[in-house]
Amino acid sequence: MLASQLFGHKRGAFTGAVADHVGLFEAANGGTIFLDEIGDIPLSVQTNLLRVLQEKEITRLGDSRPRKIDARVISATHRDLAKAVESGIFREDLLYRIRVARIQLPPLRKRPEDIPLLASTFLNQYRASSAKPLQDVSSEAMSVLLAYSWPGNVRELKSAIEHAVIHSDGPLIKAGDLPAELEGRRGVEPPARTGDGRDRLLQALRDAKGNRSAAARLLGMSRATFYRKVAELDIQLTKDD
Repeated sequence: MLASQLFGHKRGAFTGAVADHVGLFEAANGGTIFLDEIGDIPLSVQTNLLRVLQEKEITRLGDSRPRKIDARVISATHRDLAKAVESGIFREDLLYRIRVARIQLPPLRKRPEDIPLLASTFLNQYRASSAKPLQDVSSEAMSVLLAYSWPGNVRELKSAIEHAVIHSDGPLIKAGDLPAELEGRRGVEPPARTGDGRDRLLQALRDAKGNRSAAARLLGMSRATFYRKVAELDIQLTKDD
C-alpha cells in the first residue's frame, strides 16, 4: 500500500486496484515532495525509493514502463538513522543519498522560548474554529507549558492547546484547561515565581541569555508588558541585557 501511494499503480495490479493511480512522486513532478518519518519506511520500499532518487524515474506497481520525474525530496525522521543502519532496519546507501543538506531541530524541551509563540499560534487557529472569545494563555497555564518535558514535541503542544480550547469557559486558557498529564512530567523549569516579580524577570533574562524578546516570551508576556514591568520594578537593563 505504501509503494502504491508513493509510486502509483496500474489497474488490476492487486485486489482492489480498480483504476490507474498516480503516486505522490508523480504528482510532485516539477515540485517538492515531503517524506515524513522516512526512518519508518520498510526495507522493501526503501529499495524502490533509492532507485527513484538515483534514476529520477518511477515505475507504477503492475506497470513495466518507467516514468521520468523531477522532484525535490525533503525528508524528516525522529530516528537516529545511523543507528538504524547499524541495526539493519535502514539501508546505508539510502542514508547517504538523502543525507545531503541537514537541519538538526532540537526537541521542544530544549527550546522553551518557542513555546509561547507556538502556543499563541495554535490558540489563534483553534479560536477561529471554536468561535470562543479566547484572548490569551494565562500566566499560570504558561508556567505549566514551560515546565513540561514535551516528549511529543510540537505535535503534543498543538494537541494540548486544542484540548484547552475545548475545555475553556472564559477569555483565558487556565492551567486547569490543560491536559492532566502536563502536571505530572516536568522537564524545563519555568522562571522562578518568587518575591514581587523582580526575581522572575531577572531569571528570565538569565535563561534567555540577555535576549529581552526571548525573556518576555518565557514569561508569557508581550515585549511592551515586559518593559513596563521592568520600569515598575526599577530594574536597570545594561547594554548586554
